[in-house]
Amino acid sequence: MVSTIHWTEARTTRSARWHSENATPPPGRVIVADDRFKADTAYRLACEGTALLWQGDYHNARQLLQAMRRRVERKSPRPGDDPLESFHLHRRARSHRARVLGRLLVLLEDGYALNLRRAPDVRQACVEAYGPPREPTAISLIELLGVLGAHQWRLKGVRVPALGARIHPHYGVFSPVRGEYVDLVAEAPLPAPAVRRTAFDLGTGTGVLAAVLARRGFERVTATDISPRALACARDNVRRLGLAARVEVAGPHLFPEGRADLIVCNPPWIPARPTSQLEHGVYDPDGGMLHGFLHGLASHLTPGGEGWLILSDLAEHLGLRTRWQLLTGIEAAGLRVVDKADTRPRHPRATDTADPLHAARGAEVTSLWRLAVVG
Repeated sequence: MVSTIHWTEARTTRSARWHSENATPPPGRVIVADDRFKADTAYRLACEGTALLWQGDYHNARQLLQAMRRRVERKSPRPGDDPLESFHLHRRARSHRARVLGRLLVLLEDGYALNLRRAPDVRQACVEAYGPPREPTAISLIELLGVLGAHQWRLKGVRVPALGARIHPHYGVFSPVRGEYVDLVAEAPLPAPAVRRTAFDLGTGTGVLAAVLARRGFERVTATDISPRALACARDNVRRLGLAARVEVAGPHLFPEGRADLIVCNPPWIPARPTSQLEHGVYDPDGGMLHGFLHGLASHLTPGGEGWLILSDLAEHLGLRTRWQLLTGIEAAGLRVVDKADTRPRHPRATDTADPLHAARGAEVTSLWRLAVVG
């Protein structure tokens, strides 16, 4: 069912298709806003649930969005009594901010044209994110800015030292900006030479780990994902890197058919519900992907093969998972730990003392767990 929004303009009721990557329902009340709108008024209306369809200058809309953001962030969440409560308060504050800022809307007209003064040409970025143009569509300005930012990432790419090349993320696919997990896979000891012909990369995303495995000498790598966007992104990157003859991208599923000498999985690290498309790369509801990997590993490994689990312990520091639960899950799946390599995060948030989750982030360790079948 196609959702629509309705508003009145020059005493005429108009409507447009509604789209939200976060599955936000269409706003019930929409009014037209332009350069005369004050930030305090916009913020108050957005908090009350009214959406503002912008028809003024594009750069003024961006300034208004920043002014609304500052007003939201004045009410920072109080620290929790423990890390778990702090996490939930932080998530609640982020959800509120997304709701309020998401009520400043723009209209993409025929062919994704953004007909605002001083507006950039957004058509190619929207085609990459949404596919072929449809009828006029209303989206939030903050979503459009995300689409434009993703377009720039896709054009420029992210340099991956382990590959000596760039990976080009697509919209809605988690970018490999946190390179420590890539380095773990690039440097971990490989299985015995007789057991390194085939590899699986589960939840491949951009395809970066599949490419690392191919560069490390595996003759055949199968990369899987459940996201159509990730599958298209991985195929694009495999082609760019000249690895299409050795890396097959398959899905949507977790495990492909057959067995492999090495099976690598870098699941989302936080067992909580994502609230946006991009957050699927960080949040794994109830640890579903982690459990799926562990319990399917033994039946997909060749004799003497290994499974590599790349996982941050941030969830442990936040009180969302314990080390005992992880080790118990490994044992229950008929697996044993061969070895473990650790690394510390290098991203700026790890040292940002203003981050409400700073204590947990500062203690975070990312590990590569080398797993083998018991017996």
